[in-house]
Amino acid sequence: QRILRLAEMCRRLETEEEKVLPFYPSSLAEWEQQDARRILVASPDEPLARAMQDYVGLERFWQRFNKAKLEEKALEPARAALANRNRHLREVLQQYLAGAVLSQKVPRDPPPL
Repeated sequence: QRILRLAEMCRRLETEEEKVLPFYPSSLAEWEQQDARRILVASPDEPLARAMQDYVGLERFWQRFNKAKLEEKALEPARAALANRNRHLREVLQQYLAGAVLSQKVPRDPPPL
């Protein structure tokens, strides 16, 4: 119940794109989607299936959770590449600053002979 309440609160924070198209399109064929809808509408006979009806409200939560995990996994390589680039740029900056300090210590005019 707490997760469902939090999901309702988060619904207000969704972007317009998430409200219109919150998930990736289904990969099921049209006839497979119709079969799935028919099965979901029918009342279950088995005890486990009846118990699962209590958790139908969590389906949206798990869809969002899985979508977030997939996006996180997809962004990991980009994050690693940015961390490497950042490290490289810091090294270049340190070398530049070290060169600037050395050039200030060296006199500009050579000493007279």
